[in-house]
Amino acid sequence: MSIGVTRGVALRGITGRVVDVECHSGQGLPSFEIGGLPDTALRQAPQRVRAAAIAAGYSLNQRQLTINLSPASIPKHGTSFDLGIAVAALTACEVLPAATVRPIVHLAELGLDGRLRHVAGILPAVLAAQAAGCTHVVVAPSDVAEAGLVEGVTVSTATTLRDLVDGYRSLAKGEPPPPAPAPTAQVAAPHGRSLDLADVSGQHEARSALTLAAAGGHHLLLNGPPGSGKTMLAERLVTILPSLTREQALESLAVRSVLGAVPATGIDLVPPFVAPHHSASVPSLVGGGTAAVLPGAISQAHHGVLFLDEAAEFAGSSLQALRQPLESGEVVIARARERVSYPARVQLVLATNPCPCGEGHGKGLSCRCRPTERRAYAARLSGPLMDRMDIQVQVPKVSLADLSEDPPDSSAAVGARVLEARHAQARRWPAERWQLNSQVPGPVLRRAPWRLPSATTRVLDRALELGQVTLRGYDRVLRLAWSSADLHGRTTPSVDDVGLALMYRTQGAVAA
Repeated sequence: MSIGVTRGVALRGITGRVVDVECHSGQGLPSFEIGGLPDTALRQAPQRVRAAAIAAGYSLNQRQLTINLSPASIPKHGTSFDLGIAVAALTACEVLPAATVRPIVHLAELGLDGRLRHVAGILPAVLAAQAAGCTHVVVAPSDVAEAGLVEGVTVSTATTLRDLVDGYRSLAKGEPPPPAPAPTAQVAAPHGRSLDLADVSGQHEARSALTLAAAGGHHLLLNGPPGSGKTMLAERLVTILPSLTREQALESLAVRSVLGAVPATGIDLVPPFVAPHHSASVPSLVGGGTAAVLPGAISQAHHGVLFLDEAAEFAGSSLQALRQPLESGEVVIARARERVSYPARVQLVLATNPCPCGEGHGKGLSCRCRPTERRAYAARLSGPLMDRMDIQVQVPKVSLADLSEDPPDSSAAVGARVLEARHAQARRWPAERWQLNSQVPGPVLRRAPWRLPSATTRVLDRALELGQVTLRGYDRVLRLAWSSADLHGRTTPSVDDVGLALMYRTQGAVAA
């Protein structure tokens, strides 16, 4: 009887847990069984491991092998355990030195020819290994760059299982292992900002609203006729947002890693911009699935912008599913045997037409829609969802006079003002609790020491009494007023800041 032990990582969303891969080699009829709540892909690992072992020159067909993935009480998904199972089995068969392989984390799928293949979720898995105190991981050659993004962890690789066995034997003899063939990826410079806010002609109010939204991380609704520049404005929001920190970029990349979509250029410090089609389903927006719970568009836009163009064309159920993640900054997907959470701290930007034909702006003389059609179209964006939109701005058609104006401020100039406003917020709020005005709870702003004088909030208080804003809307106006003050270099909001914030809250309601 012999036992081999090594390590793998079980992912649940982007949260991982280090798992001991144990193999017992005993006497009896040949068999190869896996325990520890494996999914369908993992239950098929014995066939792949047997073939890979034969390709490496070692047969497991005459052995009675029992694999246990400990702790056995948590579900295990995917093919990333293939390499760990093979290493544990060869250790139990006394092919590999037990002490050498035990502390190392193995993350790779095995081909029938013994090659190490790519698996999704490498970045969150290595981050989990680092958090658990593991200092050495082995991945497929195509995953070395992604795994190397995590600092303080030694990354090794091999082309085939046979190469890995030879490397471990050399390591046990004190000989240096062969070097990894792929270098560690470096942080990519934020060079991808090819769009510029100066491309947008006119739209002074919309540009100001976009700047205010970027300063405090506020949600934005753009309502206007086709061709007025709503999509151009939304696409340029990321060009005036500050660059991500390394920690934020890793969180964003971890979500994309679960989908197998990490760019080869390394860490991208530009905030992500995700724009799903209006036919997107609820799982594609907020996450879900049957075989595996995958992140949706709102999680892929974590620390960035989620843009829903033609928002009124989205299914009502899809839009309603966004309400809870917008409040909590997290998507929680419950299943019978597990509960998966993904981060979803995003800026939501909605763009919509005033009516189905798009001409119901201004006096609406060219509009071909009946009043009932216009009301039904506006009702597709429900009141609870609209109540979560901090800024609601009308985007009129561009005139000939707008085209003859001097070029407006560039993204670099506007981004500098946004960055200064965010520095003011960082000095004001505790970094461990909130980073932006949009994240501060309403009760904090309504109580000392942050409560504004009644003379400053008089117009807002009256709007609450008349039912023009809800309590949620009241709090959002306060947050927006603080962002306006930060953008204009004021230490506290003025009457003008509160009035501007209230105007942005009620402008969409008046238009509807």
